[in-house]
Amino acid sequence: MQMQEIRQLAKQHGLKTARQSKINLVRHIQSAEGNFECFATAIDGVCDQPGCLWREDCFSAAKKAAH
Repeated sequence: MQMQEIRQLAKQHGLKTARQSKINLVRHIQSAEGNFECFATAIDGVCDQPGCLWREDCFSAAKKAAH
């Protein structure tokens, strides 16, 4: 998902988007939706949330964060 789309979604939840990294912003959205703040933590590609909106982005962000 593109940052512009993420910012738009965050604003729908009443979250401030300025100076937020993608990881932090997604985690705030997850929290606002009542979900775990787990974005980019699937370091070994293991996730028990198959229906997660962020799943694909999560795996690639976790890989980047690990390096």
